[in-house]
Amino acid sequence: MTTATPTRRRGTGKPRGVYAKTEEKRRAILDAALEVFAQSGYRSSSVREVAERVGISETGLLHHFSNKSALLAAVLELRDDRSRDFFPLGADVRGRSTIEGILELVDYNASQPGVVELYCTLSAESTSTDHPAHQYFIERYQWSRQLMADAFTVIQAEGDLRPDVTPASAAARTIATMDGLQVQWLLEPDAIDMAAELRNFFRSVVSYEL
Repeated sequence: MTTATPTRRRGTGKPRGVYAKTEEKRRAILDAALEVFAQSGYRSSSVREVAERVGISETGLLHHFSNKSALLAAVLELRDDRSRDFFPLGADVRGRSTIEGILELVDYNASQPGVVELYCTLSAESTSTDHPAHQYFIERYQWSRQLMADAFTVIQAEGDLRPDVTPASAAARTIATMDGLQVQWLLEPDAIDMAAELRNFFRSVVSYEL
């Protein structure tokens, strides 16, 4: 899992004038929505609550995002953008570097409690089939398991996966461990070191030194 920073096109410069103000307002709305959805969940929150936090009217917010579902989709995209340096889509599988990238991501997440809370809240809510993020989380978990299974397959081919562990099992257990650590960390942040505990887990499935 290598760090991949999107390349800017030359000559584009920074947004100016009305466009810059629009983008600034959209980002403020998304930041507020992230906080509201994380604290109250999607179902218990409202567009009005997000608008009040930004200091604009509900109509003003709906000028930028047509409805609550569109706002949620944009918030999830923002969350993915913030983790893309550690979890890039389409990244080459390099086994050990994937493991290190995940450890770096988890360490970064420890500085982003709102983002972690958002993920935990929405992933739990979205088990209901009528939740607007239901399909998003199905696909995200499928992608995450496949990414990890591919990485562990490379590690296995290098002779570094413990013989009693399969790549698919190691992948599923990795995701479960990460999710469980996040919940425990949100409840007791001073008692749980997510990156350290995840590193300990990886030591139980790989034979090389981490």
